[in-house]
Formats: sequence, structure tokens, C-alpha cells
Amino acid sequence: MPTNTLKLGIDFGTTNSVVVLAHPDGKTETLRFTFPDHDVSDTCRTLLCFWQDEVGSRIMQQEAIGAAAIDAYLEDPADSRMIMSMKSYLAQKSFRETQVFSRRLTLQTLIARFLSNLMQAVQLDPKGVHVTVGRPVEFAGDYPDDALGEERLRESFLAAGFSNVALAWEPEAAGWRFAQRLSEPTTILVGDFGGGTSDFSVMRFDPQRPGHAEPLGHAGVGIAGDQFDYRIINTVIAPLLGRDCTYRVMGGEPLPVPIEWYASLGRWHRLALMRTPQTLRAMEDVARTVSDPAKLRALIDLVQDQQGQALYRAVASAKTALSHAPSTELCFKHRSFTVQHTITRAEFESWIAPDLAQFETAIDQALANANLPATAIDRVFLTGGTSFVPAVRRLFTNRFGEARVDMGGEFVSVAEGLALMNQAA
Repeated sequence: MPTNTLKLGIDFGTTNSVVVLAHPDGKTETLRFTFPDHDVSDTCRTLLCFWQDEVGSRIMQQEAIGAAAIDAYLEDPADSRMIMSMKSYLAQKSFRETQVFSRRLTLQTLIARFLSNLMQAVQLDPKGVHVTVGRPVEFAGDYPDDALGEERLRESFLAAGFSNVALAWEPEAAGWRFAQRLSEPTTILVGDFGGGTSDFSVMRFDPQRPGHAEPLGHAGVGIAGDQFDYRIINTVIAPLLGRDCTYRVMGGEPLPVPIEWYASLGRWHRLALMRTPQTLRAMEDVARTVSDPAKLRALIDLVQDQQGQALYRAVASAKTALSHAPSTELCFKHRSFTVQHTITRAEFESWIAPDLAQFETAIDQALANANLPATAIDRVFLTGGTSFVPAVRRLFTNRFGEARVDMGGEFVSVAEGLALMNQAA
């Protein structure tokens, strides 16, 4: 490989993606994204929007990513196609391709289109780049096939034009970033909380051996920030949209409204998939005899008008507010459907308690895999947006002590670590 080849770390995330350049002197540079009418940002939302424009007598397919994708979608939601949470499907055998207008596109093609646009946004040619890409310890989804997830991830980058692709554990990468501040040999536990996965890694770093880390143990769980959003939607929003209603078929006994509609409502990347003629017909059929028609009508309107993105923004805003305040107001309005609900931090923490228990189990597993007790951990480093949630931080301060727990670079540390690993390779 030529010595002048650019070395990148790319954190391709469920919610956000980050690109970091490693300079020959060992320093890193987080590349920034500029989209029209938006502030410059270190992160790019992992969103891909397709739409069609008339150019003379021809119909041309257009595409955009990140904030520009959101703008394009909001301008004409009915005639655009928003692709979200691509990473969540990598390890799912059941998902292979989807229809985009007249074409069927594989998951790898969709991710490659996103990555190509990502590189254009930072003005780099993937062909001249050596890239280290993060992968979770455990991919998201039901019964994930980790080998398939890794294979598809690599294929996606190759399809985008990258000729030299290496993969690394995301929590290990975050550990590399944190290790830059160490002055003595240190055993570190890293908690990396993304949108779809949460990963934990135990590593040993020695400043006398720069560019070297000894991985000791890993564990992961396929839930993270999106799961916390789901808890809010399932508890506050879903009942207002008819989840607990019943309907009748030919005057028979009351039947529950199909629960799979509300499972999709609670997963922001699945709600858009409900906007199919078959699903909408089924919802209209149920609406004729449902016990509370106004609630189900509000759900149908949300799906038809593709308001999922707006709903999730409101939910995410409430979740973020609860990291800084003891209570907040969840506000959302679409047509006649209005939500104005006070959520306390104590309520929210009770809703996410099962998820926190899974985090604890994964921490135990990482320590067990490293064959170390909690007392052997010198420092804890937390990264990712969910690390801001007070209850998540308490998991670590209660167990390891406040003095041993650090945070920093919550949205860029994985990509920075990947770039450092690339530089050291």
C-alpha cells in the first residue's frame, strides 16, 4: 500500500455516521458535513432519501443523505422514499432487498449509495482511501447472524468503491481513543452505546507500547437508544393510537387490534414499511368496527402522511430533555391527533428498567470473558448518546465508583479510535 494513501476511520451507525481522517503525525481530524440551511456538523444522520424529478421529458431519480435527506423527504413525503436504520438489517437473513420506485435494491446497494454520498460530502474518493470500519460486538435484530452482518458490511463498503477495508470492534475503537490520555498501564472497560446496539469491551493499554492494545473480553446486546425511544412510544403514544382497542369480524366476539402495527410504530425504521396498500386496506377494514375509531384513524393518518420522522423527533427530544431535567413535556400534533404528556425521569427509568438489566448482564459477561473482577478495572469510558442517560451512567458509577468513570467525544470517539487503529496498522 502506498505510504501516501489516506487513512480513515468510519463509524457507520444506526442513527449517525462519522468520518475521521488519521494524519501521519498521529493526530486525527473529524471531517465535517455541510448541508444547505443546516449548521456544520461532525455527524451525518444515517438516512438515504430517493425521489424523482422531471428533467425535460425524462424522469430522473435523485438521492440525498443526512439532513438533506430529511429536507427532501419533508418537502414531498408522499412521492419520496426514505431509507432508515440500514445497519439494523445487516444481520437479518429475512431482509435482502426493497423496492425503490421501479427498482429492487439490495441492502448492500442501499448502504453503498449512502457511503458514496458520504464520501462526496467530505470530498474524498473512496478508491484512494484505506478505511477501518466499526462493527458491533453483537448486531441488532432478532436472532442476528453476526457472520452475515460482517460479510454484508464489508460488501457494502467494497460496493461503494473502497478497495481496502478493515473491520474492528466499535468498543475497542473507543478504547483506543480514550487511551491517548493515559500515562501508565491501564485496564479499561468501554461502554459504547449506539442507536441499535450497545457494546462492552475490556482492554489493556500500555503507553510504553503505543499502537498496541490487548483485548481481554467483549460482550454486546442488540438494544440501545432506539429501544429507549420505543419504551416512550409504547407507553405514551401507542394507547392513544388504538393499541388497546378491539374490533369485530361479522358481528363476532371482540378481537384485539393487530399488535404488529404497534410493534412497527415503536421502531422508527419499520413504520414507513406499513405504508403499503395491503396494510392500509387491513387498517381501514379494522377501523370500520373498532371500539374507538378516532384513535385508529389517527394511526392511519400518521402512516399515510408519513409522519413517523416527525413523531420520532418529538420522542427523541423528550428523551434528551430527561437527561437534564426531572420531567419534560412530550408534545406532538398531526391533524386532529394531539399529544401533550408530562413524563418524569422516574417514570422513564421504570420503563427502561428491563433494558438496563440487559446492560448489566452484558457488563457481567464482558468481565467474565476477560476473567477479571470489577475491582481489576482501572478506568471506565462511556461513549454514545445513550451514555448521557443518568440511569445508564449510574450502572457504572454504582459498580466502579464515580472517580473511575469518564465520558467524552460521545458521538465521535468510535470513529476517532478507528482512525487511530488504522494509523497504527
